[in-house]
Amino acid sequence: MTKLHDLFEQQRQSPWLDNLRRDYLRDGHLAALVEQGIRGVTSNPTIFAKAIEGGSAYDEQFADLLRGHSVEEAYWELVADDITGALDVLRPVSESSGGEDGFVSLEVAPSLAHDTSATVESARYWHERIERPNLYVKIPATAEGVPAVRAMVAEGRNINITLLFSVERYDEVIEAYLGGLEEYLAAGHDDLSSVRSVASFFVSRVDTEVDRRLETLADHDTAHGRDLLALRGTAAVAQARLAYQLFLERFSGPRWERLRDHGANLQRPLWASTSTKNPAYPDLKYVDALIGPDSVNTMPDQTIDAWLDHGTPARTVDADPDADREALRSLAAAGVDVADVARTLETEGVASFAKSFDELMQVLADKANALAGGG
Repeated sequence: MTKLHDLFEQQRQSPWLDNLRRDYLRDGHLAALVEQGIRGVTSNPTIFAKAIEGGSAYDEQFADLLRGHSVEEAYWELVADDITGALDVLRPVSESSGGEDGFVSLEVAPSLAHDTSATVESARYWHERIERPNLYVKIPATAEGVPAVRAMVAEGRNINITLLFSVERYDEVIEAYLGGLEEYLAAGHDDLSSVRSVASFFVSRVDTEVDRRLETLADHDTAHGRDLLALRGTAAVAQARLAYQLFLERFSGPRWERLRDHGANLQRPLWASTSTKNPAYPDLKYVDALIGPDSVNTMPDQTIDAWLDHGTPARTVDADPDADREALRSLAAAGVDVADVARTLETEGVASFAKSFDELMQVLADKANALAGGG
C-alpha cells in the first residue's frame, strides 16, 4: 500500500492525476499510477497541447487522420483516442468503486465557454460518442456554463464542472446539480444512482492573484506593508475550506434527503490547481490542507511524487472554519476584493485554455503543411 491508497482508505479522499499523455498509455505509466492508488484522471486543453507538442507520439496517427479530416477534426480524434485509452485503464477502478471513481475527464472546446447551447450540444455529443459510464465531460463554471450543467444533469449525464474560483459561483453549481437531478427525477427516472458529478474548485491560482494584489497594496502603503505581506498565502486554502463547508451544508436537509432516497450521489468537491506555484510555499500546501471525506484532489505528476515521498493523510479540510472565515475577512479589510479576484481568474482561465488550443492548432497546421509538402 502506498500513501495514495492511504489517502483514500484512511480519509476517503480520492487522489486523481491531473495529466494525460499518449506515452502514459503506451508504456504503462498510467496503469502503474492506478496500481499505486490513483483513482481518476483529469485533462484540459493545456494538458493536451503540451502532450501533443512535446514529442512524436501522435505524429503517425495525425498523418493518417489528415487524409479524411481537417486539422481541428484530427485533433479531436487524437483526444478521443487518449480519453478512450485512459477510460479502459480506469474501468476496473470504476467497477470496484461502484461508479464513484475511475473517471476520466474530457473538456469541451474553450471557444464554447460563453455559449450555453453550444456547450450543451458538445457535452451531449461527447457522451454519446464515448459512451462509457466513467466519462466526465468538463463544462466551465462560467455564467453561461452553469445552465448547461443543469441541462446535462437533467439528461442524466456525468459532468465535471471546472474553473471554479469562488464560493458564490460554487453555490450556483451545486444548485445546478440539485436542480438537474430534480428535473431528471420529474421526467420519470426514479433511480438517480447513475448520475455523477464533481465540482472542480481551483486553488493555487487564487493565492497567486491575491498575493500579487497584496504586494501591490504593500508598495503603496509602506506603513502597513509588513502586515499586508503577512497575509500572502492565506486566501486559497481558506476559500477552499469554506467551499467544503458549503458542500456539507447544501448536501444535507430535506431537499437533499429526498434526492438521496432516490439514489442520488453527492457532487464531490474536487481540488484542482494543487501544484505550488510559489517556491516559497511548501510543495504540498494545497494537498495537506484540504484533506477530507467525499472529496477529490487532482494532482500533477510532481505533486503526486511529493505526496508519495512525504505526504501525511490527516483530515484537515474542516479543522477550523472560523479561522478560515477570519482569513477572508482580513483580506477584505486589507483591500483585496475576493469576488473581483474570482472574476479575473475565470477570465484568465478561459483565455489560457483558448490560447493553448489556438497555439496547438497552429502547430498542427504547420505540421500538416510540412507533411503535405513531404517535409
